[in-house]
Amino acid sequence: MSVAHPFHLAFPVTSLEKARAFYGELLGCPEGRSAPDWVDFDFYGHQIVAHLSPDEAGHRNTSAVDGENVPVRHFGLVLSMAEWETLSQKLIRAGTKFIIEPQVRFEGQVGEQATMFFLDPCGNAVEFKAFKDIGQLFAK
Repeated sequence: MSVAHPFHLAFPVTSLEKARAFYGELLGCPEGRSAPDWVDFDFYGHQIVAHLSPDEAGHRNTSAVDGENVPVRHFGLVLSMAEWETLSQKLIRAGTKFIIEPQVRFEGQVGEQATMFFLDPCGNAVEFKAFKDIGQLFAK
């Protein structure tokens, strides 16, 4: 996938093998370059880099958002609603343990969105969301 301005995110993991299984196999992110202590993934056209750093991996704090405890440190992607539905079903079939189950947040309000949160096998929080109206992405 090609995007105009791909972002780059480096994040800590406890195991490169677990990161490869999760991001590469389950989420289907092609692997890029790697070294003994890091690996690149094509995260829907963006570059994410899993760095072996066990002491830094995992989320620690949450913040209240629409009645849910959202992990403060997380990353993810905004998908189309169809892509979000497909991914949520794939994750459910794979037995993913969700921090926040797939649901609609801010229903009937500005910024209504489908969202789901889960941990990668290294404890990092990941969110995927979708908007019925992508024009609501930055709406106030």
